[in-house]
Amino acid sequence: MGTAMILAAAGLWAAARFAVVPARNRRTWLVALIATELGHIWFWLAALLAAGAVWSLAAADGAGALVLRVGAAALAAAAAFLFAKPAVAAARLAGPAERQLAEVFGPTPEGKAAPLWSWSRLARAPFATARVAVETHDADGLPLDFYRPAGPAGPSAVGGVPCVILVHGGGWDSGDRTQLAAFNHWLAERGVAVAALSYRLAPAHRWPAQRDDVRAGVAWVRANAARLGVDAERLTLLGRSAGAQIATAVAYGEALPGVRAVVALYGCFDLEFVWSIRSEKDALNSDKLLRQFLGGAPDGARAELFRSGSAEKLVHVGAPPTLIIHGVLDELVWCRHSERLAAALAKAGVPHVFLRLPWATHAGEANLHGPSGQLITGAVLRVARGGVRG
Repeated sequence: MGTAMILAAAGLWAAARFAVVPARNRRTWLVALIATELGHIWFWLAALLAAGAVWSLAAADGAGALVLRVGAAALAAAAAFLFAKPAVAAARLAGPAERQLAEVFGPTPEGKAAPLWSWSRLARAPFATARVAVETHDADGLPLDFYRPAGPAGPSAVGGVPCVILVHGGGWDSGDRTQLAAFNHWLAERGVAVAALSYRLAPAHRWPAQRDDVRAGVAWVRANAARLGVDAERLTLLGRSAGAQIATAVAYGEALPGVRAVVALYGCFDLEFVWSIRSEKDALNSDKLLRQFLGGAPDGARAELFRSGSAEKLVHVGAPPTLIIHGVLDELVWCRHSERLAAALAKAGVPHVFLRLPWATHAGEANLHGPSGQLITGAVLRVARGGVRG
């Protein structure tokens, strides 16, 4: 029993340390995601119980095993502290984030939004939210899922409701519009319509096919705004991971009528820079992904392809106000990419908010109600419903 408790304490500490140490490969990334976005309840409690149990065993032992078990109790206590760290950090970040969002994206005309942070919400299951009607449409040859808001803020709202057009992640060669669908239901439950697109994937389709698909999807939503019940002038383009690269490149590279804001979740924004740091041995095999997506090095005719997909190089005065969110501990897509985009936006004078999540790894909103999930969902809701001041 004592050996099992010591091993449990060591295992909990090994998982909890990902709240401060980045995960270096895809297997440990999943452990890190669970530890940082779900560890605040059951793992935290398990660590506390393990610390108490090992300490009790240590008190009954002779001197021979005392040091080992006291050390294990300390490890379990440290694990409990680390499991709680993301929630505490998120609670502290919520206030300043609320003020930044209001300054850039203005008030929410439909009324006061839910708090950006709630301790009680942490106890909810990761995908717990009301479900709304989902309609699948053919958007000029591309599949599109439309999440129609219900209630008084839904289709009957005068002038239509705001709409988020969502571009999924997946390394450009995987994923589709059903990715993290609970996020879309959560927004629609709060009066914001969501149009989730499936774009053509690499390697069968290289850039700029994805740009063309997103551009066509935006145009389709605007053309069908009346029957969808959305306001064609209040569209927010949101991309996660690979989708963030696509969404920002489209939004900055050309004028998109009706798109009044962009949200970029943990993306990369300078493809030539990504090429310069690519590797076959990193967590995503970025060398393979880039060759599939762009066809090779940024030389000759491909140089313009790289530039046209690089939001950082397409930033200009008048670009849409932008929300950037990235986890500092993200090893799949480094936070440095978002830092560089934020610097480019600041230099050009483009209104933006950059939320750096110190505990977070990639895809933190997988738990809607976890530390990252609460801030991401709440911030997107404010952007979509706000009256942009930029």
